[in-house]
Amino acid sequence: MSLKVADRARVPHFEVMNVLQRVADMRAAGRDVISLCAGEPSAGAPSAVSAKAAEIHRLALPLTYTSALGVRDLREAIAGHYRRWYGLEITDDDVAVTTGSSGAFMLAFLAAFNPGDRVALARPGYPAYRNILTAVGCEVVEIDCGPGERYQPNPALLDAAAEAHGKLSGLVLASPANPTGTMVSRTELAALTDWCRTNSVRLVSDEIYHGITYTDPQAPDAKGVCAWELDQTGVVISSFSKYWGMTGWRLGWALMPRDLAPAMDALAGNVALCPPTPAQLAAVEAFRPESYAEADAAVAEFAGIRQVLLDNLGRLEWGTAAPADGAFYLYADLGDQLAGFADSAEYCRALLEDEGVALVPGSDFDAVNGRRSVRLSFAAGKDAVAEAVERIVRFQERRR
Repeated sequence: MSLKVADRARVPHFEVMNVLQRVADMRAAGRDVISLCAGEPSAGAPSAVSAKAAEIHRLALPLTYTSALGVRDLREAIAGHYRRWYGLEITDDDVAVTTGSSGAFMLAFLAAFNPGDRVALARPGYPAYRNILTAVGCEVVEIDCGPGERYQPNPALLDAAAEAHGKLSGLVLASPANPTGTMVSRTELAALTDWCRTNSVRLVSDEIYHGITYTDPQAPDAKGVCAWELDQTGVVISSFSKYWGMTGWRLGWALMPRDLAPAMDALAGNVALCPPTPAQLAAVEAFRPESYAEADAAVAEFAGIRQVLLDNLGRLEWGTAAPADGAFYLYADLGDQLAGFADSAEYCRALLEDEGVALVPGSDFDAVNGRRSVRLSFAAGKDAVAEAVERIVRFQERRR
């Protein structure tokens, strides 16, 4: 008897996870490996969050189900965060707490789009957007955004995409973006939200790297511009994983447009019942002043590591690199260093096996042009990145 596998499940693996598994296997075998593949801040959660989690477990609180959209205290704290950072007056009813930002994307895509709807996104971009949209039956329209566009879409590119593929129903925008770290300005975001409004396109704004930016902290929009400052018909998605360093706590959120809120609430209760209860109870402490201060200190360290990488681009002798305005990634063409390798995936495999440095091939983020590129995450810390640079230079010199 032959049983089928659903067509919607035939999506590529997220290559980062495959690289992480190889790193774990090598470490288990005694190899010294520097992992610069995952976007995972090394500092971990703010101390107040960790202390609250310890108290929750010490008191043996009954960790039962919560509301499908999260506990009221946390939703109110998130609403307060938007007042504090962006001057937005929103309420807890606008907030859905989710199992990571991944859960928020799933709820948003299911609520906003029907099978067959066309949803645009930038290429290179985070592969899970494409894969989740494909799994829920949407037609993904990738927009080739290179260095000339600073790796971000614009209205002219969206017009061209709609003319080539047909009417669009959605646009997924990330600022700062993964893997490039590039951002859109307030003016650019206003142009995109205007385009979406004019063309009846639902914007899904990925803002999980807000706060991890490398402009003057006192400058306007230093943390990033929230799409809801300009238009509240889109979905805003964020997370505790990046700015607060809480990747394994699996906690994110969405700001829900009023027309989508009932559907997202119903879907949340059916798909996940609720987000992780202990993580929710502890995450309220992320909004204490001292927690913000710890997160900002981590961002200052990222800024220093970023500068080390930019200063060493000449030694690495790679090609064009994205400016990394935010987040903690360096996305670069390998240039002449690709000589002798079939593609960047082969380069990354050889680097990992020979020198114990794990990068991610660009093909994970761009199936068309990414075979020449790599993504390096500098979230692992200054010492790890500095040592990795030395190993990469040594690897390339030996391979010449």
